[in-house]
Amino acid sequence: MVLGNRVGVGKIRKGSDKLRVAAKFSDGLTIERIVSRTSSTVIVNGKPTTLSALKKFSASRVDIHGQNKNLALLNDANVYALIDDEKISAKLTDFRRLFKSLTAQRRALAEKISAREENLRRLEFLRWQEQEISAAHLKPDEDDEIDAQIKKLSHAEKIAEDIQHAAQILNDGDDDILTGLARVSKYLADVARFDDKLNAARKLLDEAEIFLHEAADDIHAYADGMDFAPERLDELHARADEIFKLKQKYGASVNEILQRLTSIRAEISAAENFDADTAELQRSVAELERSTETCAAQLLTMRRASAKILSAAVEREVRRLGMEGARFQIAVNESELTARGADSAEIFFSANVGEELLPLSNVASGGELSRVALAIKTVTADDSAATMIFDEIDAGLGGVTAKTVAEAIKKISRGRQVLCVTHLAQIAAAADVHLRITKSEIGGRMVTAVERLNDTERVKEISRMASGKESATSLSNAREMIASAHR
Repeated sequence: MVLGNRVGVGKIRKGSDKLRVAAKFSDGLTIERIVSRTSSTVIVNGKPTTLSALKKFSASRVDIHGQNKNLALLNDANVYALIDDEKISAKLTDFRRLFKSLTAQRRALAEKISAREENLRRLEFLRWQEQEISAAHLKPDEDDEIDAQIKKLSHAEKIAEDIQHAAQILNDGDDDILTGLARVSKYLADVARFDDKLNAARKLLDEAEIFLHEAADDIHAYADGMDFAPERLDELHARADEIFKLKQKYGASVNEILQRLTSIRAEISAAENFDADTAELQRSVAELERSTETCAAQLLTMRRASAKILSAAVEREVRRLGMEGARFQIAVNESELTARGADSAEIFFSANVGEELLPLSNVASGGELSRVALAIKTVTADDSAATMIFDEIDAGLGGVTAKTVAEAIKKISRGRQVLCVTHLAQIAAAADVHLRITKSEIGGRMVTAVERLNDTERVKEISRMASGKESATSLSNAREMIASAHR
């Protein structure tokens, strides 16, 4: 619970509303977990926090090692955890960055190559579209201009008739505006000889005459420039139909079609560069492969050196734990490139003289596996958590072997706190503090009690563990076991 494992409400004692576990560390850190039937609370140093934060926070403080953890030695990831020191981990970070890039580039290249046939089909289609639009020789706003011309030519007779009437009214009729205006100007000129008050009006009429003459000229010019040939209207309708067909495919107006043409040409350019892009991607992949393989080779060299040093140290410790002829080796061999490197790591072991080294999973018994695990813990203790818990890793051991295991655990405890759950008197005798756990029935309920033993109680408990009874001989033997352990 202190390390952040999930705890269900089934752990709450019958008749209780909640359970609570608290831990205090020597540096002042306090962790408290409260689990009720409706909620769960995590408190670190008096402040609430999340379960995930607790896991990260406490993972480096306590290392629990039980019988099931022995089997974890057979897992590749745990073997790498043993041999990968800080320098190797830093190199591994560099490798994984390269490997991630290489994987992404390889995927991109594979997709590029598989898309080549589709690109060729796409390029052919784009070229056909480009040719279809280009062949029309469209001009900006051409559709609007054609619509205006068709509208004009479709009403040619009406326009010609209106132009003729307008011209006659201005200056081509028997009593047109300009002729009448000239007469008005003449009359006002006669008046001006006797009274100049209408001079301003005469000036306005003169200006009006100028504008009317300009308007008449424009009307005549428009009439002269009119071309009402039926074939021209047919041409315009044909062009409008051609543009309409293009609009159905490429856009709602000529301007949109021209924009689409620009886009198509850009796509053609990109498609035509497909092979060049592929070649560039292939060069990038090849360069990344060289860099990644170089980094992987460096990882392999560093891991082999680390494994050699660790193997020798663990082998010495295994032999000290009662297997004098044992051999231990972490083999790091070349393998296919993966996110972990270009190598594979496996523990090989031989328990007896003359036997060949074989994978640990094939040759080690439960007791041997426990001692190998303990030897590794002893060698790597400086890199482990400040508190280590050994949960019955001594199962199946006895005699001299149990004593050597006790010595190994004692050695580990020199630099850190060790909590050891054991049923072996030889191991219990080596401890500095004893906590006895008992169960008893009180009021029809089973109650677990944990009590710290004094020196006298400690001797009695060691005696009971060793021989199952208390006698003068067993008590004397227990005192000798404790004294021997301290020596």
